[in-house]
Amino acid sequence: MLDDNKSFSFFTDYDGVGEVKIDTPMPKRLPILFLRNIVAMPGVVLPIAVGRASSLAVVKRAHEKSSYILAVSQKQPEVEYPSFGDFYELGVVCKVLKVLELPDGNTTVILHGLVTATLKDPDHCGDHMEAQPIVRQENTNEIEHKSYEVMLDAIQERVRTFGQMTELPNELIQGIMSNIPNPYFLNIVTANLPLSVDKKMDILSSISPLQRGQLLLGFLNMEIEYARLRREITMQTQADIDKQQREYFLQQEIRNIQAQLGQSSSDDISELKKAAAKINMGEEGNKVFERELNKMERIPQQSPDYNILLNYLQTLLQLPWDKSTKDNLDLNNAQRVLDRNHYGMEEVKERILEHLAVRKMCGAAHKPTILCLFGPPGVGKTSLCRSIAKALKRKYVRASLGGLHDEAEIRGHRRTYIGAMPGRIIKCLIKAGSNNPVFVLDEIDKVTQTAVHGDPASALLEVLDPEQNQTFHDNFLDLDYDLSKVMFIATANNVGTIPRPLLDRMELIEVSSYITEEKVEIAKRHLVPRVKEDCGIGNERGIKLNQAALEFLIENYTRESGVRGLEKELNSFFRKMVLYHERNLTFPAMTIKPKDIEQLLGKPKFTRDSYQGNGFAGVVTGLAWTSVGGEILFIETSLSKGRGQKLTITGNLGDVMKESAILALEFIKAHADTLGIDIRIFDNYNIHLHVPEGAVPKDGPSAGITMATSMVSALTQRKVRKNLAMTGEITLRGKVLPVGGIKEKILAAKRAGIKHIILCENNRKDIEEINERYLTDLDFHYVKTIMDVLDFALLEQQVEQPLQFTFEENKEQEITQ
Repeated sequence: MLDDNKSFSFFTDYDGVGEVKIDTPMPKRLPILFLRNIVAMPGVVLPIAVGRASSLAVVKRAHEKSSYILAVSQKQPEVEYPSFGDFYELGVVCKVLKVLELPDGNTTVILHGLVTATLKDPDHCGDHMEAQPIVRQENTNEIEHKSYEVMLDAIQERVRTFGQMTELPNELIQGIMSNIPNPYFLNIVTANLPLSVDKKMDILSSISPLQRGQLLLGFLNMEIEYARLRREITMQTQADIDKQQREYFLQQEIRNIQAQLGQSSSDDISELKKAAAKINMGEEGNKVFERELNKMERIPQQSPDYNILLNYLQTLLQLPWDKSTKDNLDLNNAQRVLDRNHYGMEEVKERILEHLAVRKMCGAAHKPTILCLFGPPGVGKTSLCRSIAKALKRKYVRASLGGLHDEAEIRGHRRTYIGAMPGRIIKCLIKAGSNNPVFVLDEIDKVTQTAVHGDPASALLEVLDPEQNQTFHDNFLDLDYDLSKVMFIATANNVGTIPRPLLDRMELIEVSSYITEEKVEIAKRHLVPRVKEDCGIGNERGIKLNQAALEFLIENYTRESGVRGLEKELNSFFRKMVLYHERNLTFPAMTIKPKDIEQLLGKPKFTRDSYQGNGFAGVVTGLAWTSVGGEILFIETSLSKGRGQKLTITGNLGDVMKESAILALEFIKAHADTLGIDIRIFDNYNIHLHVPEGAVPKDGPSAGITMATSMVSALTQRKVRKNLAMTGEITLRGKVLPVGGIKEKILAAKRAGIKHIILCENNRKDIEEINERYLTDLDFHYVKTIMDVLDFALLEQQVEQPLQFTFEENKEQEITQ
């Protein structure tokens, strides 16, 4: 501790070698002067620029009173008013030698470091801080050791090397070297070299001169190595800059020559370079871009190849290489969006929510599933895809594949062809501006497969395979592009026309047809408000369609699975309403009823298929599936006197349906005794099987049991059970096989007023998957053989006025079955 009456002498480099005595008593507490980016060292004269008012006041008072101050370094130089913890607890007791007022208004203070001291009990005192200095006693005996002299020589050599590497001023190096005899040489070197505050504080903290020298030597070696690395990097950078400047001058000369030849260069290249600097195309993409850009710079602007390359490079820059949208994986939000935009479709919505849930659980590692929504036209497949994009907050793009006949439409053309351009996949991604949109491949079942320009369906295999589309290769780009982030959704009406390998890559989700009740709800919620708005009839007009009017319109003016035709009829109706209003300044009615529908739209276009009774033998109701939904089908069989051995089939039937009729007849002949049929009928009567609506082509195996039942009813003249319909395939052994389109057929049966339905036992699972509301008032009978069908379908009672069978070998005998 410094005593008040004790004087100290210190060796200093201020004015050379000499002694400085403290003539004034030192108080027990000294004011603190905070230093920024500077460390005061004992035995070193230090000029400091003082800017803070409190620091300037402390320095001036110490100078006027010939007193001392504690110079302490801040840990963070940007702190304006240091408090506890913002400064080091080790400082240097200093004497203020001079205070210089400079002409520019700044003040410089010359400090002389005397001794190292630890701060005790620092505290605020007015406008400054004070602390009690506890002087640290240093071990000076090591200065006389031989190892200390060897270390000084090493430090001297390192200082010279450091000065050469960092280009320090020669005056500074010479000034440092001139103080070698000085006992404070290590402090002088530390104070004058550009070391960090932390490193200087480490040196100051050391009591042992030998240890202090070792620290300084280590720091010097480290700084020299850093300086060597900086010099190498600078030289390499300078070489790169020289190369770039050389290339720039050469390119400038080329431009000047082109200008002299009348081939002035455009700003295309500079614009391409600016745009490329903002895009990360990946390592391969950047290489291709640089190669093609350098090629373009050497081509005259009037050359056709110039525009080809320009178009190619612009396409590369337009692609969303690193642009993605953030998915909204909130399942509740997705549920609300889907329910708001689409009524029904519970299974489809559930599958979409499952997809989002898995994506949320797995994150970016989830490999997307390729979904295929298939179903009749107009049921909302494409609009459902738009709702999925809205729920996810992704971009939405659609590519219509109907009638696609050229493989290049998918993969693009090679640049060697005139008018070459990328395929639809790449063009749609450019349009979306994102590398993870919802991409709809519309009408994928209508891709042409008999094209002479390649097979576009096969080209889609790479697009729709998550294992391959990470490196999708477009012929125009001629490099790989990652499609794995794209959510592909395909739509189709008939999956039977999709090639099997392509179908295998997609998960099929059926979007089935609507029943009348669903169409009414869709019309109320979506169609009627939209159509009224399009026709200029807002809600303020007060025009409403009641439930009965909508049902009348749906059942008598449309025949479809979806609602596209219904929207057209609603458009037609409201247009006629507007026309009536413009002519008569009033609407024909404010609450629309069925009679108003018929008044404006005319007589009904369709009559509802209904059950026709069981008063005729050989007439059986079947169930059929069509591209617009389910239909009921009447199978009629009649017998006529003739030579027999003849089966006539009419009704525009396909080969499969004709084969079903032949199978049914052969089975009946083989089991005539069991069925109670006289075998002589087949030799004396011709059988004619007909399916009405002969202008409509019909085919498929599902009418097998219906034809068999119709023939047995005609041959036995037995009644068919009332309100009955059936569907199922038959084999030659009499087994009943399952068929498809069950839901559509069930809806058709409900519309026709059918009560009993016969199905194959294996179709039971299809019925169990159908919503219970579709099955009300229906009684299902599951069968395994045609005998089970006949036992339930045919009554023992014969029709009124049954046919009387007569045979040539005994014309008088009549057999009534």
